[in-house]
Amino acid sequence: MGARAQYVVVENGTWQRYYSHWAANRVVDDLLPGPAAATRCFRANRETGEWLDDVWCEGAALVDQDRRILLWFAFADSWADHLASRAVLARTWPGWDVRFAHDGMGDLTHHLGLGRDLTRPPGWFETFEPSWFAETDNTEPSSVVSLRLPDGSVRAWGSSREPIEHVSDGPGLIDLLAASAATPPPTDMPYGGVHFDPQARSVSLWAVQTVAGIHDWPLPGWENWTLDFRGDDHSQQAGLLPADVSFPQPSLAAALRKLSGRLGTPPPDNGALLARVTAAPGPEGGTAVVNPAALVSHEPVDPTHAEVAELRTVLDALITGAEVD
Repeated sequence: MGARAQYVVVENGTWQRYYSHWAANRVVDDLLPGPAAATRCFRANRETGEWLDDVWCEGAALVDQDRRILLWFAFADSWADHLASRAVLARTWPGWDVRFAHDGMGDLTHHLGLGRDLTRPPGWFETFEPSWFAETDNTEPSSVVSLRLPDGSVRAWGSSREPIEHVSDGPGLIDLLAASAATPPPTDMPYGGVHFDPQARSVSLWAVQTVAGIHDWPLPGWENWTLDFRGDDHSQQAGLLPADVSFPQPSLAAALRKLSGRLGTPPPDNGALLARVTAAPGPEGGTAVVNPAALVSHEPVDPTHAEVAELRTVLDALITGAEVD
């Protein structure tokens, strides 16, 4: 139970890890005020000598003060929320190379020269028998899958699965797609998409969330296929979609206003809530067992008034620009 986050701070050639049991949904909030505020916040957490893995780590950040590189990942509520966060970070981390860590913990350990598989057991990437079900009533898909047919035309389908899950089915998925019924056009922007071109033996993928293993290409089953990984850029797939399927364009201004509304909002005291729950008698006299770290709330070090003021100025300018666009 919890929303575990891991932080790494690199400075003067050394690095240290920090851990919070509840901060995964606060990673973006703690990064927005800039590198100085974020570093103070992360160092206020518990030092740890252990790594979280891709399963348990739901949000992370690596602040490399020496090379001025920020790597981070966290789940965003929507495509627009992810883009809003990226837009703010580009302003509040000037002179820094700000990167979303699509490979999750693999990107962080790789940056430190430890390889991508440090936290991953051998054979960790699972493959599955190809499966497909046309979701004919799903207008808010998690991903869009597109396929170039032998005649050169392109079909597309919405899916509740993540893009990497379609890749894990292997090329056998392509025949199932070609025979599939149509799905309705998306009414909201998906979290990602994947495009298959059997004639070119190529796969193109984009996402605004982690796609662990994407840099280990070729993944099992895709030998002799090329990968065009687009990061969070959906424009290439958007240009390939048939006329009856298009990506909506949610309001970036609304997502920016949501970020602005969260400024100064303290994180919930989940530890205190859990302590009350575990203190209650269990069924048949049972006793709850809980990780002690879960009882420690995430208490970020607040940014200075000047840092908050600068962040508000950035948000106001971005909101104004987004409303004009």
